[in-house]
Amino acid sequence: MAKARAKFVCQQCGEGFAKWAGKCENCGAWNSLVEQLLVAEGKSVVARSQGQKLATEKIKDVKIDSVADRISSGFDELDAVLGGGLMPGGVVLLAGQPGIGKSTLLMQVSAKVAAYEAVLYVSGEESASQVKLRAERLGAKDSEKLHLASSVSADDVATTILDGKYKLVIVDSMQTMQMAEVASAPGTVSQITNSANIIIRAAKATNTAVILVGHVTKEGSIAGPKVLEHIVDVVLEFQGDKYGGFKLVRAQKNRYGSTTDVAIFDMKDTGLELVKNPSEALLAERRDTDGSVILATLEGNRPLLVEIQALVNPTSFGYPNRTASGFDLNRLKLLIAVLERRTKLKLADKDIYINVVGGLRLDDPAADLAICMAIASATAERKLRRGAVAFGEVGLGGEVRSARMADKRIAEAKKLGFKYAIAPKTAKSAFVTAATDLRDALNQHLK
Repeated sequence: MAKARAKFVCQQCGEGFAKWAGKCENCGAWNSLVEQLLVAEGKSVVARSQGQKLATEKIKDVKIDSVADRISSGFDELDAVLGGGLMPGGVVLLAGQPGIGKSTLLMQVSAKVAAYEAVLYVSGEESASQVKLRAERLGAKDSEKLHLASSVSADDVATTILDGKYKLVIVDSMQTMQMAEVASAPGTVSQITNSANIIIRAAKATNTAVILVGHVTKEGSIAGPKVLEHIVDVVLEFQGDKYGGFKLVRAQKNRYGSTTDVAIFDMKDTGLELVKNPSEALLAERRDTDGSVILATLEGNRPLLVEIQALVNPTSFGYPNRTASGFDLNRLKLLIAVLERRTKLKLADKDIYINVVGGLRLDDPAADLAICMAIASATAERKLRRGAVAFGEVGLGGEVRSARMADKRIAEAKKLGFKYAIAPKTAKSAFVTAATDLRDALNQHLK
């Protein structure tokens, strides 16, 4: 009779330990060790290993799946993010905050694909009737080729995929899946890793496209072992504010295409809708006041015009308050220091608030110039000259540095009727009014 022994496995990094500890010695995570039972065998794993000779073929004889063979998700921009659509045999991991719309998006994709291919939607979190209620709201209730199932068994899901009946299988979510032979709770490292492996193996064997839904931690990273992101083909991140604003789908990893494309959605009563012209939608309610500057930014490779708002008030306490919504707070503090040192603005006794309209999160270094001009505009109570957009990175010396893809930013501004761009001198265009440094930009354009 084999003797059972216990092992404590970290749920963050997968490292195993002989005894429990409050902190993982490998990754430093607290309270992440979970006990798992192992069965001791007479021989080692290496000694029991058996294999067969691999079947090889010349590289020139290997057939490549063309883009034409891919399955369209029904959303053009989502197809672009995927690299041309869902690849047969490809496995996609979609992760995002709870309530942001992952299940809504996947139900809409299921309905669109089920118009011409057989689709299976497996829910481990809801019953089939609950999924049907969502399908009715999204107009997918009458689909003949869309099948629903409620299960938490990864073994059953893999066996169903191996049947070869479905072209697309959606598993919602991986944190609820479990294998009967793994002695641990759902959501643990061993369950997620083994469940994902057998599902992926079945998908590759039958050339079935699979979408796995993943949870995220409170820090915003994908929950579960990092190996889950390594073994899938595409990792999509669903970003945005679940209470309003635009929702963005971008690829963190893509074996079949670029990771620079982005799909922008807006949540409506009938589900998620692609935003064809997000710049126009973001600027529709803009008021031309001091502290308001239009930034020409990029979401992936997609140009976008967004309003930056700044509010500057005298501080009521000894220490001034700095608050940023949609922009990195540490970067804001750095830019305020540059403004004080390189211009004549006195901001040490001012509360400064920055807001990026539309619920967007800016990671573009070229947002620096627009942020600085918005702060200066609000401080001096002077409006920016009409018809201007701004972009450019600001250095510690106050210099305005170059921004990538300046031509795309300029083309987007022209399309929406703006008259000129305040940009680095490296953006060589008749549309650009060059700014060499912050003081030059403020003196020229704040009336």
